[in-house]
Amino acid sequence: MMTIYRWENGGLKETPQLSSSCWVNLVEPTTTEIESVASYCNVPRDFLTDPLDRDERPRFDYEDDATLLIVHVPCPVDDDEVAPYCTVPLGIILIGESVITVCSMRTPVTTAFLDQIRRVCPPKDKYRFAFRLLWHGGVLFLRYLHDIHQRTIDLEDELHESISNKVLLKLLTIEKTFVYFTTSLKADTIALARANTSRQVVLTEDDSDQLEDALVEYQQALETATIHANILNGTLDTFASLINNNLNNVMKYLTAVTILLAVPTLVASIYGMNLTTLPFMAHPHSFAIVMGFSGALGFVIAAVFYILSKKSKF
Repeated sequence: MMTIYRWENGGLKETPQLSSSCWVNLVEPTTTEIESVASYCNVPRDFLTDPLDRDERPRFDYEDDATLLIVHVPCPVDDDEVAPYCTVPLGIILIGESVITVCSMRTPVTTAFLDQIRRVCPPKDKYRFAFRLLWHGGVLFLRYLHDIHQRTIDLEDELHESISNKVLLKLLTIEKTFVYFTTSLKADTIALARANTSRQVVLTEDDSDQLEDALVEYQQALETATIHANILNGTLDTFASLINNNLNNVMKYLTAVTILLAVPTLVASIYGMNLTTLPFMAHPHSFAIVMGFSGALGFVIAAVFYILSKKSKF
């Protein structure tokens, strides 16, 4: 889908026709739309197709008066209730007085950019326009990281009540999301830093300030994602240790019970032998004597275990 915006009366207005100064937003574009934009704006075709690859890495490129900046931006995923966010490549192409954005799926970065009228500028100021668009991407990263962190806290509260495999798997999914976010943010900051130091790009002081603001947002999002990822990793390690400790406690008590049950079993096994010389066989209270002896021995062993457990030696 291709949407074209022109600057009219201090704002962006949608228009059906391409012009020399406009913003072209391509979302899941068809081959016809790509060819149309490439021929009209004289943009290298690979600049329009590379951002459609979900595995494309953030980078900065310059060719034939066209500047390409690919960054990863956050995007909601409706079919995932645990961590409903992912990152997708967003290509920003600057040529002449026009700005072209290309993405393989609809992203709220462009929607948030259109809603923030105060921070929107004419497409002819292409660098400032692109850097303000990137600034919104960094803000969305921070917003989504906060939401994911709140989901993590809720799942941790559930684990405090009862450790379940389902909740642990949800935390593992969130941990993967943090990994994707941190990986994307690291590459984004490198690409933005390269754009800031590129010799092919001549920036005004206002453009540099906008780029610096965007870079600060991405660096802050990177630090936030890294902190949350480290905290979640430590939390998972702690719960893994708790599970192992609980398992050791269960095995300890099962061992003690097994030893206690082995005492009367051993005595009964001995007196169940086909022998005629066992003690107390002829005594009228032989059964009571034997059971009392086995019970006393079991009591002594239980007392030993109790004393050792009180001294934290068992």
